[in-house]
Amino acid sequence: MQQQIIRETFLLLSKREDSVCNFLEGGTLIGGSDFRLVYRHYATLYFVFCVDSSESELGILDLIQVFVETLDRCFENVCELDLIFHMDKVHYILQEIVMGGMVVETNQTEILTHIEAQQRIEKQEAGIFKQSGRMGGAPARALSAAKSMAPNVNLPKLADLQNISLPSFKKL
Repeated sequence: MQQQIIRETFLLLSKREDSVCNFLEGGTLIGGSDFRLVYRHYATLYFVFCVDSSESELGILDLIQVFVETLDRCFENVCELDLIFHMDKVHYILQEIVMGGMVVETNQTEILTHIEAQQRIEKQEAGIFKQSGRMGGAPARALSAAKSMAPNVNLPKLADLQNISLPSFKKL
């Protein structure tokens, strides 16, 4: 279903000329006239929001502009590869702007301050794990969270987990 919605959205937008307005009624899969597609086309990137008919199209265009400018500041000339290989960061940026369907922040300076603070925390965590000779990132955080939830359970040390070899799943 998701692929069909993406395909329909692409077909609706790719037929449009650059000189027409940036919003149109949603297709049959999207909800028809009850929903609108609001989009901006930047070089090779399309940013598309699907909103209900009560939303302000111009407000959503402004929201897209803030999102793209923030991405551009974070990635220095954002491109497709940035969006593909840093999807977690893109989602974090979008969550700083929109939460639960409501716009919570449009001040780019404020958004960038939160993103930089998150990056400092991530670097600090990575530095702690490197200094102690342990594996960093998600496995270490997961193990730490599990230990804090069940302090009396003997969990393996992270250093022991690095040397585990997984079985091969060759066809028999």
